[in-house]
Amino acid sequence: MSPPGIRYGGLSMSSGAAFHLPPAFPERAAWGTASKLRAWQQEALDLYLGKGPRDFLAVATPGAGKTTYALRVATELLSAGIVSRITVVAPTEHLKTQWADAAARVGISLDPKFSNSVGRHSDDYHGVAVTYAQVASRPSLHRELTTSRSTLVILDEVHHGGDAKSWGDGIREAFEPATRRLSLTGTPFRSDTSPIPFVTYELDAEGTLVSSSDYTYGYAEALRDGVVRPVLFMAYGGSMRWRTKAGDELEARLGEPMTKDFVAHAWRTALDPKGEWIPAVLAAADRRLTEVRRHVEDAGGLVIASNQTQARAYAAILRQLTGEAPTVVLSDDLGASKRIEDFGASDERWMVAVRMVSEGVDVPRLAVGVYATSTSTPLFFAQAVGRFVRARRRGETASVFLPSVPVVLDHASRLEEQRDHALDRKPNPDDIGQMWAEEQALIDDANRADKASGALDEGSFEALESDAHFDHVLFDKQQWGMHAQVGSEDEEEYLGLPGLLEPDQVSALLRERQSRQVRKAPQGAAAPMPVAAHRALAAQRKELNKLVSTYARQKGLPHANVHMDLRRVCGGPDLAAASSDQVTERIDKIRLWLVGRR
Repeated sequence: MSPPGIRYGGLSMSSGAAFHLPPAFPERAAWGTASKLRAWQQEALDLYLGKGPRDFLAVATPGAGKTTYALRVATELLSAGIVSRITVVAPTEHLKTQWADAAARVGISLDPKFSNSVGRHSDDYHGVAVTYAQVASRPSLHRELTTSRSTLVILDEVHHGGDAKSWGDGIREAFEPATRRLSLTGTPFRSDTSPIPFVTYELDAEGTLVSSSDYTYGYAEALRDGVVRPVLFMAYGGSMRWRTKAGDELEARLGEPMTKDFVAHAWRTALDPKGEWIPAVLAAADRRLTEVRRHVEDAGGLVIASNQTQARAYAAILRQLTGEAPTVVLSDDLGASKRIEDFGASDERWMVAVRMVSEGVDVPRLAVGVYATSTSTPLFFAQAVGRFVRARRRGETASVFLPSVPVVLDHASRLEEQRDHALDRKPNPDDIGQMWAEEQALIDDANRADKASGALDEGSFEALESDAHFDHVLFDKQQWGMHAQVGSEDEEEYLGLPGLLEPDQVSALLRERQSRQVRKAPQGAAAPMPVAAHRALAAQRKELNKLVSTYARQKGLPHANVHMDLRRVCGGPDLAAASSDQVTERIDKIRLWLVGRR
């Protein structure tokens, strides 16, 4: 429980008394408020109307319908005469247009072309849609507009108020006099030292100031209600090789324990379009899209790239793979919104974009994604995955292809968790999950690897080559499947899952495919024998660690506990000192465990 009465960063919520509309308000139908709301939207609306707050923060998972909810609040306030003007603040130019179009459907006319240089809008509009950057550049102008009439300000994805001090200061100055402020965001917030304007903060049990939402609707709840799609995360690893500034060539396998800077460079190598990882993963994603389109004919795919150069290269690869030129959205320019809209209304297969499509863009037919970016924050990841989860009918699933990078897999496994905005919380220096820490402890040469990686820094990197390897499917917090070659029958078993399945059907099919894969795997087989015996033993240990990882995820056990169980049953020393025969025996044993035979 938070200590009572402690607040920070929020304004009083007492102004604006609660109200109830008359039974037959004459303008009610004109505002388009007769449309049926989802259960969570109605509950949040009832709460809002009951309290009549000046400030209200609604946290709802991407794809849940925050825009519909906010516009319903707007129509109620306009109908009741509490406000006579609407200002929507959005992160991007495209979202301004999207908000204006959505508002028009309920009878609210917003000007998405409002310009600071002109400083006014036509009397035909009920208000404007602007960006956070616009407000920050001339807050005094927007303050004047806010005070000219009773105004409701809708702050879409309000966490952007903490992106830069100037943005936060700007929206605070501009909208402090507003009659009402409705803040919206998806999850999760970040941890930093910049308070978000008009958000209330309270002390938690650890003495950290965290944001306090007035209504929260998370991914787990939305999944339960059928509002969003379940997500299949397809993880791909592989061998990566790169060159340092000193001329040293280094190699690592993506998805296996290594130091943080090795992870960063292996990840960047995977995303290099000149290697083999990206083409292989894009081909796998396209095969998955083909399967989904057997059941959902207009299903589309989205590749999220790190930068414009890579986006163009990925588009060229997709064109070669499919024979169709994908839609490319390189930046938030004048033509970007039109290209996104055209793609959303078409049945084209692929769109490739950089950052702007990761947040708020509504293309409900997106069902397959490729996370081909090195951005690793939980906020960006959640918003990116949010592009694929909007449900249109029962049985639709989303498939997102990921690099086997611990921090990304950790985000995927924790998608259902809620995170508040925290001030002054000490960051996790590793930014990785418990699984990563446990695997790191299994590496005998960790100290030597740390020393070797010390020579790496930004600007001292050149990707040389990469290949791809299917690792596993992550679904409902469980890992399914074992490692398989790209293009193999084992990989196709997972790429070929039907495009329309209920969540319990997905789990049943994944379980059946994994059992089939384990049964047909050669008993006692180790990795192909390299020239040197020490390499063969290292390959066996890696294989065992992968099997342990699969089993530990299924059972919810720490990896170390599984290794101890294997030692107790099979005998022998720690893995670091085990012989080839002893490692083989443990491989055979855990394969039996994976199919339910102890």
